[in-house]
Amino acid sequence: MMATRKAIFPGIGAGIALLLQPAAVHAAEPPGSVRDLVGARASSGEASLEARGFTFISGATRNGQKLSYWWNGSAKECIRAATDDGAFVQIVSAPKQDCGQRGGDNGAALAVGVGAAALIGAIALSHKSHNHDSGRHYDDVTRESHYERGYRDGLYHQSYHNYDRSDAYTEGYENGARSRGEETSYRNGNYYGGGYGSHVSIHDLRGADRGYAVGQLLRRGFIQRDNKKTDDGRYATYWREASRQCVIVVSHSGRIDSIESTSEDTCRRW
Repeated sequence: MMATRKAIFPGIGAGIALLLQPAAVHAAEPPGSVRDLVGARASSGEASLEARGFTFISGATRNGQKLSYWWNGSAKECIRAATDDGAFVQIVSAPKQDCGQRGGDNGAALAVGVGAAALIGAIALSHKSHNHDSGRHYDDVTRESHYERGYRDGLYHQSYHNYDRSDAYTEGYENGARSRGEETSYRNGNYYGGGYGSHVSIHDLRGADRGYAVGQLLRRGFIQRDNKKTDDGRYATYWREASRQCVIVVSHSGRIDSIESTSEDTCRRW
């Protein structure tokens, strides 16, 4: 199956470009049909979504958050729900493509001359809008096809092959490799970002002297984002731009109690 995918893809890159359409920027506010579910426990929220006509399409993990895509066939609405600590923390509109639907009313016209039936059956984008750094698909269809090729190569652990010299391919490759790492995070110590920014291990610093641990983080390319003293010890966040790693370090009495990876958004707040 893998060989078939790779054989098909280069010859139909143009087809992907024709089928894709510019995607709208995700709304800052949740859609009115589900706005009341933000903050709800995920179990009850999912039941409410189903009661309102939504069907679960797919799920993924991104930056430590669980994401789920839901499609309402009657309303022709695709949404993405982010779950953290067992609750819906965000619900946003998502492009129809993310729910496996045709992009818009002009989809048939866009497919004319490229073998629509074959393309619809053979091409399902490996990535979704949340896999982009911007949280949306490219408006430029050529860049989107480059991104998709890179994402597939990274996701399926293929060689980095940026023959178009495209920054979109590079972004896609790194995010594809990152998605692969998130999906195989059970393999401790084997998470690599791919492309130009491999992840670095931090787990060996648990229980270490705080001064030593901080020095090691700096040597490994991290910079301190925040440092607070609390009643329970000291809380600090560190950011590594090359691999987009954000870690939370909790120490007490001069030693590291815990050091854990977290959402990159935590470090970007500062």
